[in-house]
Amino acid sequence: MSASVDIERARRLVGKAPRVVALTGAGISAESGVPTFRDAGGLWRNYRPEELATPQAFARDPRTAWEWYDWRRSVLAGCAPNPGHRALARFFLRRGAAGLVTQNVDGLHTRAAVEEAGEGPPEAALPIELHGAVGRDRCNRCETRFPAEPLGDALPRCDSCGGLRRPDVVLFGESLDGEVLARAYSLAERADLCLVVGTSAVVYPAAAVPLATLEAGGSLIEVNLEDTPLTRSATVALRGAAGEVLPALLD
Repeated sequence: MSASVDIERARRLVGKAPRVVALTGAGISAESGVPTFRDAGGLWRNYRPEELATPQAFARDPRTAWEWYDWRRSVLAGCAPNPGHRALARFFLRRGAAGLVTQNVDGLHTRAAVEEAGEGPPEAALPIELHGAVGRDRCNRCETRFPAEPLGDALPRCDSCGGLRRPDVVLFGESLDGEVLARAYSLAERADLCLVVGTSAVVYPAAAVPLATLEAGGSLIEVNLEDTPLTRSATVALRGAAGEVLPALLD
């Protein structure tokens, strides 16, 4: 089947689906120049990401762990939402109901939602962030969340209780927030169509989100550069970059 036939078939599926949920992974943000987690770290001051993105690292040497995350934030500051992020934002803003779930922590979906909404409310296109967001802080003690601030001479402290802040992301060895995951599954179970973009579909429990739609009788559209474990279950599999495929599919 030709690519043009596939995209038209996928457009018809999107058009007739009352409820759509999208799950995005690292592939969509790679097009914005966001390195994957391990590529972003590599060897940073002779540390690997797996040594720094842990609760133990923040307990043992919070200054070094914070300096690495501060560096990651500086990398992300140079990245911008690409046409794929923007197409999804416009789509959900038109739909009027949030249906976007992401594994990414870069905040680009949120930026796209705010920018595409303009003077209007962005809530319909704001993502459920399964793994959190690098651009927020969270208190280790009371769980209060704060906008990120530049790292200074002193480690960041909670304005409410004085506890040590940390980036609001899921670290190695931690479980995903049960309430956040339940919201994602609820969306997927009620969706008529799941759009899976730029994810390898091998990292659980996020990879179970599209399965919830399929098990409820819904359809699946996959947008990726290559096949994944989900491909055989997809109603339509679109091969190509999200920044090229999504505007053609959703606008």
